[in-house]
Amino acid sequence: MFDPSFIDLLEQSVGRGRSAVILDALEKDASVSIRLNPARLRECPFPDAVRIPWSPYGYILKERPSFTMDPLFHAGCYYVQDSSAMFVGEVFRRMLDGFSDGVQVLDLCAAPGGKTTDLSASLHERFGDKFRLIANEVIRKRFQVLRSNVETWGDRRTAVVNLDPSRFGVRDLFDIILADVPCSGEGMFRKDDTAREEWSRENVEFCAARQRKILADIWPSLRPGGVLIYSTCTFNHLENDDNLQWAAGELGASIADIGPVPEGIVRSRFGYCLLPGYVPGEGQWVGVLRKGGETGAVPAPDAARILRAEFPAIGTPDYPMVDVDRPTALAYLHGEAIRLTDAPIGLINVCYQGHPLGPAKNIGSRCNNLYPKERRIRKDV
Repeated sequence: MFDPSFIDLLEQSVGRGRSAVILDALEKDASVSIRLNPARLRECPFPDAVRIPWSPYGYILKERPSFTMDPLFHAGCYYVQDSSAMFVGEVFRRMLDGFSDGVQVLDLCAAPGGKTTDLSASLHERFGDKFRLIANEVIRKRFQVLRSNVETWGDRRTAVVNLDPSRFGVRDLFDIILADVPCSGEGMFRKDDTAREEWSRENVEFCAARQRKILADIWPSLRPGGVLIYSTCTFNHLENDDNLQWAAGELGASIADIGPVPEGIVRSRFGYCLLPGYVPGEGQWVGVLRKGGETGAVPAPDAARILRAEFPAIGTPDYPMVDVDRPTALAYLHGEAIRLTDAPIGLINVCYQGHPLGPAKNIGSRCNNLYPKERRIRKDV
């Protein structure tokens, strides 16, 4: 059952007719979707997958496989991400049209890294290596997850930091900021029972106030002419349209239009809603603010130096590549010593279907496993 106050606020925000569709959809199973890493994989490895209209890399799967038991997942060939969340990446791609080489981007509330890796892929496709992406997460435990996912994705142009938004004291630093802010999580009710149980009108109002503070804290770091993409995974107007309207008035921004949107995506007063029952995925809301002034065409200063950003250990060491079959790959990912009779002696890269998984040291009788302990498969393989 849903809290009557939630239903009332939902009807205020999206209308009674749409509310009925959403409430019915929230009682059904969630869809499963992935987004390919275009630097590593160009074709979906799952049969009967359906393309997502707003993502060049996204697919909805027919059923949920065991991602843990897929070496391609551990090799960073794809990321498991809700299809609605991928629309934020599409908005980002549309906003890139106003910027030249040297673009500096901040993903402010980045963990676990789904949107960060989407932004990374889009930036590489558009600018090659002529960009800098800073992914930030304020909560230390979530920051560790973010760093691990960025490392697995394998982008040398993405740095990760662990800062409160109020500590971004550098003015006019970023061309684009993505603020996927903490919210009441209404759009995740289908996947997260805790979000449904903990919902209250008071929490919604608390989240809305916190979101306004985040926007006010980070706004000076956006350059004149820059773009701030604001998103939540909730439905209500207090955290979405009302906050964008507040930001436009209080921060001196204009609300940007992104142009035509795919079928099923609903326009709200100032942004765009993805609603269960109208799209296959969960709830997502996106709006765009533009800061007054001309777009910066000169490459930005070294954001990593200014923010003391931490660059993950990205890239494959220059060791011989040794391809293994699936059972051997899973044994390696589980942390076991493996035996490779035809591999060179010494340090090697264990690969699956040509994609590096990690290092090992072949001593002849066996290979000592050097795969990081924190990433190893815990379950029996």
